[in-house]
Amino acid sequence: MILIDGKKTSTDIKEDLAQKIDDLNKQGKKIPGQVTIIVGENPASKVYVNSKHKTCQKIGMKSHIEELPEDISEAGLLEVIEKYNKSEEFHGILIQLPLPKHIDEEKVIMAIDPAKDVDGFHPVNIGNLLIGRDTYIPCTPYGVVELIKRYEIETAGKHVVVVGRSNIVGKPVANLLVQKAEGANAIVTICHSAAKDLTRYTKDADILIAAVGIPNFIKADMVKEGVAVLDVGINSIDAPDSPKGYKIVGDVDFDSVSEKASHITPVPGGCGPMTIAMLLQNTYKAYLKLEKVN
Repeated sequence: MILIDGKKTSTDIKEDLAQKIDDLNKQGKKIPGQVTIIVGENPASKVYVNSKHKTCQKIGMKSHIEELPEDISEAGLLEVIEKYNKSEEFHGILIQLPLPKHIDEEKVIMAIDPAKDVDGFHPVNIGNLLIGRDTYIPCTPYGVVELIKRYEIETAGKHVVVVGRSNIVGKPVANLLVQKAEGANAIVTICHSAAKDLTRYTKDADILIAAVGIPNFIKADMVKEGVAVLDVGINSIDAPDSPKGYKIVGDVDFDSVSEKASHITPVPGGCGPMTIAMLLQNTYKAYLKLEKVN
């Protein structure tokens, strides 16, 4: 069994980007810039935003956090987004979700210039992904596919089963892997709560991607020998013996499934670290496009 090390892979990607940004600095060129807009005081959102900010700074990328009050109007938020759409300093715009209930998330996402939508959530970028055009890929699915490529897991003609149909993970990763392209060209099945017998599908998977949000949901009797497993789940469960009183687990019962898998991602340390790495990759890509750098 090969343990897929997302932490190391993400470090490799960030080190490569740091070198590229250092080269830009040495040439006296503008560097990539990313802004994250956060509304309100959600503690979990703040921790995540600060983590992104520190990672940007570590690799030499310009980063700014635009903190807005919980009671900002929708129109006020849209004005801030438009300011950054026009800014020549920032190449990537991120909106930290969730937003307060009085603000329409869809309208906000639609307001971001697709050329700066480094989260890959704008319908223009999702549409480009669907038809196989070059675009900004949502960061978690992008990370999953990057791990599959880097660990040389064969996808062409293989059966990929995705458990979960979210717009953030399930749908985009399925669309990525079904493309007629290198590192894809797979036969893809998307499973969700309407499946009467989920095991019928998961046991046929050559590659299983779990993104359902239920701790330890995928058990050993649900997969076949030799399956490659990518676990996108991040769940907190009670663990009285742990110093923190809880532990983080995935959607896959790692201990039992790893006995049958050819490849598997741990949680934490698998798909999770790849999300920020691919966000930085998307921002660098946006920089190259917007600045017309060859």
